[in-house]
Amino acid sequence: MREGIIYKALSGFYYVDSRGESFQCRARGVFRKKGLTPLVGDQVLFQIENETDGYITELKPRSNELKRPPVANINQVLVVMSAKEPEFSKNLIDKFLVIVESFDIAPCLIVTKKDLLNDEQIAVIEKHLADYEAIGYRTYFVSNLEDQSALSKILVDGINVLSGQSGVGKSSLINAVKPNSNLETGVISSALNRGKHTTRHVELIQVDGKYLADTPGFSALDIAHIDKYVLKNCFPEFAAREEQCKYRECLHVNEPACAIKDAVQSGDIMQSRYDNYLQLMNEIETRKARY
Repeated sequence: MREGIIYKALSGFYYVDSRGESFQCRARGVFRKKGLTPLVGDQVLFQIENETDGYITELKPRSNELKRPPVANINQVLVVMSAKEPEFSKNLIDKFLVIVESFDIAPCLIVTKKDLLNDEQIAVIEKHLADYEAIGYRTYFVSNLEDQSALSKILVDGINVLSGQSGVGKSSLINAVKPNSNLETGVISSALNRGKHTTRHVELIQVDGKYLADTPGFSALDIAHIDKYVLKNCFPEFAAREEQCKYRECLHVNEPACAIKDAVQSGDIMQSRYDNYLQLMNEIETRKARY
């Protein structure tokens, strides 16, 4: 029996890295009976059948998991946005950050295409990123993500997941760190101001001993799993102040003596963050009414 990590799942096969060796594995039928599906990122025990093949016999407990895209045991999500083409959007950033926070995973905010901006535009983006750093987020502003030394500083030990708008350079990054991957890069749609999805499956790629995953589907921005009480805790600057609210279950919308609304008024919480919170709250309430 050997131990390893699933680094790719494709067409019913699970590719397991075990001490630098790769094995193509099937999952035992017992997983189907238990309603379990192995995911990329799973730590597994497997039985070797021959030099290159085997059967997965056990899944180790997961620290977390995403269904879309299907990845387990994530240590950091890189929320990648572009400064231009497609245009920088704090609304989209906040939505991605909320989704990542809802799974209790650490996000890191990266803005690309710095080289397409003039000095004045760069200063504006840097001010926005300083505001996010004040909340506690790690941020990076880069021309591209293909510089190995810069990327190594951004990645943390374990599994790092790429997320963000299509067309921001995620596939270009994967091609840079794994030249033989030949991922198709997306063409920007001027009508929709976003790229076309190009990635076909989830795969972990080793970068300086750390894992990096490209993740199709992580631009769907699905918040169906988030209710209004989870939402308010997905804004760290809200959670840090909510004990000062008059009402214990304060949702920071219409309640009096709300510390979050006071902090918005004083400028201690970004107005844009609060506006995006209200927009997401409205989406959740509209969804509840519809169903």
